[in-house]
Amino acid sequence: MKVTAFIKKYTMVIALVVVFIIFSVLTDGRLLYPQNLSNLLLQNAYVLVLSCGMLLCILTGGNVDLSIGSTVCLAGAIGAQLLSQTGIPAVIVILICIASGVLIGIWQGFWIGYVHIPPFICTLSGMFLFRGLARVVLDSKTVSIKNNTFLNIFASYIQIPGLDTVKEEGGGFFYNMLNGLRNWLLPLIGQDPEQKLFISAAIAGVLVAIALVVLTIVNRVKKSRKGYRQDSFITEFGRIIIIAVLIVLYSWKLANYKGIPVMMLWVLAVVLIYAFITSRTAFGRYFYAVGGNEKATKLSGINTQKVYFMAYASMSTLAAVSAMLVAARVGSVNGDTGTSFEMDAIGSCFIGGASAYGGSGTVPGVMVGAILLGVINQGMSIIGLDNNWQYVVKGAVLLTAVIFDVVSNHKTGKA
Repeated sequence: MKVTAFIKKYTMVIALVVVFIIFSVLTDGRLLYPQNLSNLLLQNAYVLVLSCGMLLCILTGGNVDLSIGSTVCLAGAIGAQLLSQTGIPAVIVILICIASGVLIGIWQGFWIGYVHIPPFICTLSGMFLFRGLARVVLDSKTVSIKNNTFLNIFASYIQIPGLDTVKEEGGGFFYNMLNGLRNWLLPLIGQDPEQKLFISAAIAGVLVAIALVVLTIVNRVKKSRKGYRQDSFITEFGRIIIIAVLIVLYSWKLANYKGIPVMMLWVLAVVLIYAFITSRTAFGRYFYAVGGNEKATKLSGINTQKVYFMAYASMSTLAAVSAMLVAARVGSVNGDTGTSFEMDAIGSCFIGGASAYGGSGTVPGVMVGAILLGVINQGMSIIGLDNNWQYVVKGAVLLTAVIFDVVSNHKTGKA
């Protein structure tokens, strides 16, 4: 792969590495503290989830959903009120919140997909409509969430008794077995078994890294047998080894804080599902086709109305999921919850390589964009940069990403 092609393909990854190094230096290494790296995920979990749905909207032709911040507020308001005012079990409340997101998505998707209301106008009206309804539901108050079941489902940490704790009296067979594993492993890596270390996070990171390497080898063998064109061995394995090492290092940092956050599992589930849909299914490719040339797509027999409908129905459903993540992390919901969330999601997509004209963009790229924004936000907060200047920096980064997309592809308008 030529240097210019490599730089163009991995521009945002390179930018992420550079920005991370810069802020690590500017913060005297504080950005690398285990707590800060864990918070980097928790504080940006909603962006990672929302960006997956926003990508589908953007793929259809550069369209966006301006109502998702208000949808987050409304779904969160419904959940907070049900948890605080009724005795409905937390699991049922979660299902009700998701159902509210689905209904909002059906509403938006119907008007956009089948009545052909411009997405900008429809979602702009939804932004005001759902925000107002959320404040009515909340009665213009801040509603706290104290339901432990709900909080544990979204905001707790995975900690395995025995493996993640020092020896305690009265443990059963499995507890003693896991504790023995802990006492054997930690000295091997030069650690004291009596220290506070959540080793399950490190073990999970190593297993995931090994799985990635094995899957890469298996996929390469399959493609080779079928005669598919592939990247060179050094390029592909160099890339996967770097990713594997980063996963192990990050999991080690989590092990030194509180372990793996449950919120990470929710984010991973959404990211993996949407990555599979957009890259491995025919329906996922329809979004790219509509954004590339809607008329040709329609003439080829694809129901473009359904594609638009599903894009916005999916977006609102993920907004409801994000509402629960945010509500659990913050512990309350008010009338301003979700403000500017749509801008974070849109910015992550464009920074991550999604075209402003639609038809191109990937879930991994969007994740890089979201993490890049998160690193910038956290780095600026740690060094104490004035909040007003933080907006200036984020705006400049977004504009630069879009300019790069237009200039690098020699576009002056939608093709």
